[in-house]
Amino acid sequence: MLRIIYARILSISLFLVVPGFAQTASSHHQPALDVSSMDRTMDPCSDFYTYSCGGWIKNNPIPPDQSRWSVYSKMADDNKLILRSILEAATAPDPQRDAGKQKIGDYYAACMDEKTVEAAGATPLRPGLEQIARLHSKGEIGDVAAAMVSDGMLFEFGADQDFKNSSQVIAEADQGGLGLPDRDYYLKSDPKSEELRRAYVAHVRKMFGLLGDTPEIAASEAQAVMRIETNMAKASLTRVERRDPDRLYHKMPLQQLQELSPAFHWNAYFAKVGLPGLQSLNVTSPDFFKALSSELQSEDLESWKAYLRWHLVNANAPYLSSAFVNADFDFNQKTLRGAEQIEPRWKRCVNNVDNDLGEALGQAYVERTFTPESKRRAMKIVKEVEAAMERDIDALPWMTPVTKQHAQEKLHAVAEKIGYPDKWRDYSALTITRDDEMGNVLRAREFEFHRQLAKIGKPVDRGEWQMTPPTVNAYYDSQKNDINFPAGVLQPPAFDPDSDDAPNYGDTGGTIGHELTHGFDDEGRKFDAQGNLRDWWTPEDAQQFEKRASCISDQYSQYVVVDDVKINGKLTLGEDVADLGGLILAYMAWQSETIGQKLDPVEGFTPEQRFFIGYGQSWCSNVRDETKRLGAAVNPHSPPEYRTNGVVSNMPQFQQAFRCKAGAPTVRQNRCRVW
Repeated sequence: MLRIIYARILSISLFLVVPGFAQTASSHHQPALDVSSMDRTMDPCSDFYTYSCGGWIKNNPIPPDQSRWSVYSKMADDNKLILRSILEAATAPDPQRDAGKQKIGDYYAACMDEKTVEAAGATPLRPGLEQIARLHSKGEIGDVAAAMVSDGMLFEFGADQDFKNSSQVIAEADQGGLGLPDRDYYLKSDPKSEELRRAYVAHVRKMFGLLGDTPEIAASEAQAVMRIETNMAKASLTRVERRDPDRLYHKMPLQQLQELSPAFHWNAYFAKVGLPGLQSLNVTSPDFFKALSSELQSEDLESWKAYLRWHLVNANAPYLSSAFVNADFDFNQKTLRGAEQIEPRWKRCVNNVDNDLGEALGQAYVERTFTPESKRRAMKIVKEVEAAMERDIDALPWMTPVTKQHAQEKLHAVAEKIGYPDKWRDYSALTITRDDEMGNVLRAREFEFHRQLAKIGKPVDRGEWQMTPPTVNAYYDSQKNDINFPAGVLQPPAFDPDSDDAPNYGDTGGTIGHELTHGFDDEGRKFDAQGNLRDWWTPEDAQQFEKRASCISDQYSQYVVVDDVKINGKLTLGEDVADLGGLILAYMAWQSETIGQKLDPVEGFTPEQRFFIGYGQSWCSNVRDETKRLGAAVNPHSPPEYRTNGVVSNMPQFQQAFRCKAGAPTVRQNRCRVW
């Protein structure tokens, strides 16, 4: 289920590139520092983000099919062109295709066969709808949840590392079952939240209409869905609460879970999903499962049927005919995120293949774009930044020797994973045909669900990745204690091998430092070198950490996201700590790497200035207001302008580089620093 890991994957920003790449599909080479992207009329000491990115922001409006557009959005778009060419070549029914190319090619062909998909309408949902219709009692709801476990019915269930024994995989039940992006969407009372709830009910009602319900019945069903989900939201942990791993670990025998939520037949559920002998599991949010049991008792069967039908269609709408696809887009992309147009079908199909067959597609991608030299040079930079962190920990004035020793042990145990996994995933048990898009999607979900369940009770595979190789992103995994940089992000413009080191370290080095620092942020610091949830801090050092982290949280909580909505500094704390710590480490690594070298100005900027401009330009972005509002609720990252200005305002090296005077907006009087 990858709860903490997966949250981290979604949250880590799109960044990091190293030299040794193959050229992307873009015909225009963008350097690591692009002077044309700047606004040199802006005072860098007043607004360094606009100084670095003003030209880029002006010249790169958001495409109508996107909710945001950034340097890394463009990288991802270029990557999709490469993946498209791979998939189109693989669609040819060539008997010489290997098994991997057959699967990705046939999956893509089925997805692109719009005529067949359109003709099917909602027919692919018929088996699920009929199973729901046959329910005679609420005691059978678990049967539907088991049959449609990957459709977000009621809660989340899967496998995860045991927090207290990181060498083993255990079963885990987690809160879920909501159709809106977060619990707070159901509970906030401001006018915008109320407006979005009305839009959501209208969307649910429209989907029921597409399933053939009369307007009156659809309206009643939509209200039932909203009522059930609201009560489930009330019992759900907040995103800030979920940042504390201690709150998410409640390992218990199956009997205790049954006593916790007696209205749900757990033995029958686990038998049907393939775990009849399950003895124990982690229950992340016991209060949620108590509330779920109460809802099962209080709501009538017809209301629960409406809820189940809604989640069935909601999970599968993007793969059905255009009426469902367009309705899904109108709410989830247009209303919630502000996108004006739906992405072209080929882009959606590329995404689908990457989601369901990511390592088969990734293997072909790596063969085309990523060389052993790329991997070697990436590792070199990682080692340089790790060495900087080692020096940084030794020099910390606020940490005692005993805690420093544990911190160094954890740093030295970090595993570095570059480009792609050492062992490719085996998809041989997954059937893919070129004439059944929805069937391919459902079979891929079932394959992945059972692949996860098969891990339970077995040793952790520390070589496994949680991102596919073509992904333009990076992450740190606190339970495996590893940093992961997929091949998809190891390309320009974030790293330019023809550039001087300064902007490359500002961008790439900052990213590597960011991921390393996650091992020591407010979440990561609670796990030891082996990935076990264990307190290795002295009480005094923990108090010092909290004091310094609070400085950062208080700083970012003052920044406005959109309208009157401010950053939730407690939600973004881990990323804000990692941004600042990461850039400090990158600066140290750059200085160490270039010691003794004569560094001349380039294009009128000193090396120190180019380091910081390289960092600033990594965040060049345009974001729709709707997406800003959504991000304020669910995104653990601060908006790009604050990831720039907020970080440099805490660094005296920046003040010196641009000769900023005390009192300037990018010079904080009371600077924050943790690492």
